[in-house]
Amino acid sequence: MTPILELRGLSKRFGGIKVIQNLDFTVAAGEIVSVIGPNGAGKTSLFNMISGIYPPDTGDILLDGETIVGSSPSQIATLGIARTFQTLRVFLNMTVRENVMAATYGATRTRMWQSALRTPAARREEEETRRLAEEKLGFFGDRLVGYRWDQPAYSLSYANRRRLEVARATATNPRLLMLDEPAAGMNPAETREITELIGRLREEAGHSILVIEHDMHVVEGISDRVVALDHGVKIAEGSFEEVAEDTDVIEAYLGHGAAKTKYE
Repeated sequence: MTPILELRGLSKRFGGIKVIQNLDFTVAAGEIVSVIGPNGAGKTSLFNMISGIYPPDTGDILLDGETIVGSSPSQIATLGIARTFQTLRVFLNMTVRENVMAATYGATRTRMWQSALRTPAARREEEETRRLAEEKLGFFGDRLVGYRWDQPAYSLSYANRRRLEVARATATNPRLLMLDEPAAGMNPAETREITELIGRLREEAGHSILVIEHDMHVVEGISDRVVALDHGVKIAEGSFEEVAEDTDVIEAYLGHGAAKTKYE
């Protein structure tokens, strides 16, 4: 079966710094793959290449067997890839509902003049977009529903802003959902919730998921497979247990000569 995402010999450098070096791996349909590595390993640069922000210097990126190299971020989003970012990207002065509605803008059929004149077609599509936004927000249980729909995003807690960004990413029903450090800045209870949420996004919403995460409890709890990077090079790939015990991974995190580590 053709993987939903395939990277072939992917490389990228900025000046003399090699951020990704000859990287190969795949994500199968319905799979959750986590990318780990110390700071500077090239994880976010990898996401930026997949989503079209950076072009690779060499190699190929295939979505369902078709190359997407050279496509713009908006084209890649239309093809079925959505992502979140390390730094929150929500519209703070928009309501929670409006934030999710805005995320579907590129997929709307109504022309600008129809929206300006509030034609029946424009009103119907706006109502459908509103219904879709409320459905996506409902996936988050009581965290983002009811009275919160009409709250401005700036009034949300940090954890709920994180949830809102994930809701925005799911608004276009992407085939591949890429989450960049979804548990960053969360307390233990919130981290457990986000771990459960990622599992539900696969099991109930049907997304294939590629995750960057530093919290090893999250990685262990969600991953079918783990890819470890160090200075842009893949140093290990396999189950969480296999990667966690890999000598190269241990040394990347703890330094040369470290015998083993435990994530507690």
